[in-house]
Amino acid sequence: MAPRPDRLSRLLAMVPYFAARRGIAVEQAARDLGITPKQLTRDLELLFVCGLPGHFPDDLIDLQFEQGFVEVGFTAGMDRPLRLTTTEASTMLVALRALLDMPGAVDRAAARRAIAKIEQAVGSSETAVATGDDGDDTDNPTYATIRDAVRTGRALGIRYYSATRDSVTERTVDPIRLQTMDNNTYLEAWCRKSDGVRLFRFDRVESADVLDEPSAPPADATANPQSAILSDNPDLPSAEIEIDPSVLWILDYFMIEPLEPADNRPDPAAPVRARLVYGSPEWLTRFVLGFGGRVRLVSDAGIASRVGEVAAAARARYR
Repeated sequence: MAPRPDRLSRLLAMVPYFAARRGIAVEQAARDLGITPKQLTRDLELLFVCGLPGHFPDDLIDLQFEQGFVEVGFTAGMDRPLRLTTTEASTMLVALRALLDMPGAVDRAAARRAIAKIEQAVGSSETAVATGDDGDDTDNPTYATIRDAVRTGRALGIRYYSATRDSVTERTVDPIRLQTMDNNTYLEAWCRKSDGVRLFRFDRVESADVLDEPSAPPADATANPQSAILSDNPDLPSAEIEIDPSVLWILDYFMIEPLEPADNRPDPAAPVRARLVYGSPEWLTRFVLGFGGRVRLVSDAGIASRVGEVAAAARARYR
């Protein structure tokens, strides 16, 4: 049986990789290749029986890896690295340029070096794909600090500007991951001040300091990425709601994020669960009451109880 396409691509790249890194440890090679040492060992065992037509011992790729280090004796002509196709190079260049336009998404100098190497590898005819030069290669030190904290799993102390409140607050956060959306980069983190997961836009972080403690968000906070659309202000709370099919149109008119697919549901008559960011309990109470029971609160028992009290008081006025 032929290896899967993804494995075949990896096998083709392995021989020149190991030929250029003679004596590299299996563990290090596995990390570089993004696979486990066990999978790497299986790949090496397969490469060991591959080679030139004839299939005699002298025709096969010669690999030594029993002692935990990989050494290539005979490459069977596979010692030249694979070259990018024009389509692959163009795709990578466009993606790198898009990342450069997002504040804080990548190390700008590193991205430009990667662009230059790709252009050099495919020839000058592809240079035009990476349009122009926007000047400053210097990476914002605050952005670099945030990325480093995410990479190393350290807590952060930040000063953050909230546009909707026009105020700056100091917070201690536990980084979870980075997100990019609409040409902005966000830090998703557990905010100890708000006691919840929040998204912090990079260009609104005035300063960031890596703390001498690990990032330790609650386990359930890391399961599902938060939506950058709904969290421009990290101080705003959110609630889980249940929406009847007859009023699903509100998904197009309010800042609501479905927690499950609204379309192609197994039971079209079943309600849809979603997350709603709101400004105040009073606004949320009025919002839910306005739909006459077709939108229900699931996560906040206190506000749900308040909705019931206000509805009962309104009915009492008609007696």
